[in-house]
Amino acid sequence: MLVLSRKLGEKIFIGENICITVVDIDRGKIRLGIEAPRDVPIYRQELLPLAQQQELMAAQQKLPAAS
Repeated sequence: MLVLSRKLGEKIFIGENICITVVDIDRGKIRLGIEAPRDVPIYRQELLPLAQQQELMAAQQKLPAAS
C-alpha cells in the first residue's frame, strides 16, 4: 500500500485519467473529490458485497510494499 500525505486542495493522479482531490478537512475527517471516467466503478468499502471485499483484501496483501 502506498501512503501519501496531502493538504487541502492538493491532488493525487492515478494513471492518466483518475484524479483525487482533498476538498475538505474537518475534525479528523477528510472529504475527497474523485474525477474518473464514467466506466470506472468507484465504491465505498462498506457498500461492496462481502465476497468482493474479501477478494480485494486478499489482493492487497499479495502486493509488494511500495518504496
